[in-house]
Amino acid sequence: MTKGVPSVSVKYAANGSSTKSNELGMRAMQERAYEKRGEQYLLIKSPPASGKSRALMFIALDKLHNQGLRQAIVVVPEKSIGSSFNDEPLSKYGFWADWEVKPQWNLCNAPGGDDGKVGAVGKFLASDDKVLVCTHATFRFAVDKFGIEAFDDRLIAVDEFHHVSANPDNRLGTHLGALVARDKVHLVAMTGSYFRGDAEAVLSPEDEARFDTVTYTYYEQLNGYKYLKTLDIGYFFYSGSYADDILNVLDPNEKTILHIPNVNSRESTKDKHREVEHIIDALGDWQGTDPATGFQLVKTPEGRVLRIADLVDDEPAKRDKVSAALKDPAQKNNRDHVDIIIALGMAKEGFDWIWCEHALTVGYRASLTEIVQIIGRATRDAEGKARARFTNLIAEPDAAAEAVTEAVNDTLKAIAASLLMEQVLAPRFNFTPKSPQSGPVEGFDYGEGGYDPAKENVGFNEASGQFQIEIKGLVAPKSKEARRICQEDLNEVITAFVQDKTTIERGLFDEELVPEELTQVRMGKIVAARFPELDTEDQEAVRQHAVAALNLTQKAKEIALAGGDDGEVSANTALIDGVRKFAMDVRELDIDLIDRINPFGEAYAILAKTMSEESLRQVAAVITAKKVQLTPEEARALAKRAAAFKQERGRLPSITSADPWEKKMAEGVAYLIRMKQEAANG
Repeated sequence: MTKGVPSVSVKYAANGSSTKSNELGMRAMQERAYEKRGEQYLLIKSPPASGKSRALMFIALDKLHNQGLRQAIVVVPEKSIGSSFNDEPLSKYGFWADWEVKPQWNLCNAPGGDDGKVGAVGKFLASDDKVLVCTHATFRFAVDKFGIEAFDDRLIAVDEFHHVSANPDNRLGTHLGALVARDKVHLVAMTGSYFRGDAEAVLSPEDEARFDTVTYTYYEQLNGYKYLKTLDIGYFFYSGSYADDILNVLDPNEKTILHIPNVNSRESTKDKHREVEHIIDALGDWQGTDPATGFQLVKTPEGRVLRIADLVDDEPAKRDKVSAALKDPAQKNNRDHVDIIIALGMAKEGFDWIWCEHALTVGYRASLTEIVQIIGRATRDAEGKARARFTNLIAEPDAAAEAVTEAVNDTLKAIAASLLMEQVLAPRFNFTPKSPQSGPVEGFDYGEGGYDPAKENVGFNEASGQFQIEIKGLVAPKSKEARRICQEDLNEVITAFVQDKTTIERGLFDEELVPEELTQVRMGKIVAARFPELDTEDQEAVRQHAVAALNLTQKAKEIALAGGDDGEVSANTALIDGVRKFAMDVRELDIDLIDRINPFGEAYAILAKTMSEESLRQVAAVITAKKVQLTPEEARALAKRAAAFKQERGRLPSITSADPWEKKMAEGVAYLIRMKQEAANG
């Protein structure tokens, strides 16, 4: 049987603002990006379905017509995404030009001539034509063949930018670094998730500093939809075979994309075709195949005929027929065209089915990036679609299984993904230190009593989806780069934190944990490694801002799930009310208080409610068995905190203190002294 975790349910106003167009035919996100069209290096961070492709068209046309660039090259990760950049009659909606790509220059569709697609790029560079679309791979090979200089005075636009990495082994990342160093191109980078599953940096800090960023948050997009009001995120545990139990989470009345497990994962039966047959059999009686689309027709016990697209079938002719039917532009707005899509490795990044209400994934996926992309399949706005959900179905650790450690890892990753998505879906946080000079910020609502100069205040601007939060003792970022990170990149810092295995293991299962070991030492280490160019004070500012964003979201979630004292929390303000209530319930909203919150406390509470007691004990045992001892690096980090403590209090931390964090800092100092003595004694 499956056991359901109480979903994180984020509710939105659905005020229609993100779907309205201006006189040039631009939606809110596209207008924001277009305002930055003069920038040489532009990074657009915006959720799936927010209109990044069209935003690029507007920017590219301006660069070609008004900024003197010779050509635009659009680079996409795979051929199927190339269709997002097909011809678009933009003038029909008010823009001053149309987007046109000659058929021979859309290399995602064209064969590329006698000497292949790389040769076609060379011919394009020598031509007077303006726009080329190709894959990341084709672009990499073209740069290898023609050199960086061949692309001077051109716009290079990279879609799904999270495929790039600052790792020298990543060829696309290396080429882009060289293009930035030469400084003769314009670059527009677009992504719905500016982080990678392997936690590698996408760009080097010095390259990233060259980019101007346009951020459009999930909150802004979903709050501004016309129809979709609620998004649920849940993970479910099951025992036995998932195919036997699938109907506990798969509702045949919901439009669903079901991603079955990778054949190498422990959730897989190793026979993907039998799994699909099993799922179809569980849904009803097979009625045959639709000759026009290749969809499987299945009659439910209630007498309804489901249209199921099987993208798992290995037979190319069958799969291509189904794939083509799903992409049929004539059916884009037909809700009844298909009911369920079963996929393995397909129907993820760039796949557009506006009616999808449920993205159901069996087994943990390769990366958080992939999960964000899968969730993006369900977050399209469509008439009559008020609710969407993402479900991750995970096998409980089995006492008899050899792969119990792997099962534990999958569980931890699912929790990390859930924590990250809560952060991604929340409104944006702007933190400021509380001081005698503090005052209300225009446009922010400070709740029932208004702004109170005597305490720390929480303001909210619904239109922009932003919090303004005062925190006592908060370090403000000094440098331009630190301010940019605190405004734009906190989610990327939090991603690295929740992906850190030691951090999440200890946060969930170490009964002796002192929260500051995570919030100060572990987060401090991650920030220092990620932003080595920042000075110590700015690193501390980034650390504090990231911890505050994560912990305030977790405390708000805890209050929202508890339902508050007054029963049902008002529809689209549960998280906002939760942050306000937490701020009101504490004597002072200060950084020390926030550092004393275990960021994984609420995640453990959910886990304890849902996983069987035996499995939970087993997970805890696996993690406790490899309990880590203090390392020299951690001892040095604790000693640094101890030095700051001494500066504040005029004494070193005491190893006999009743305060567990003071005691921990003292242990770090004692460890270093012991190391020095041992070294001196040889």
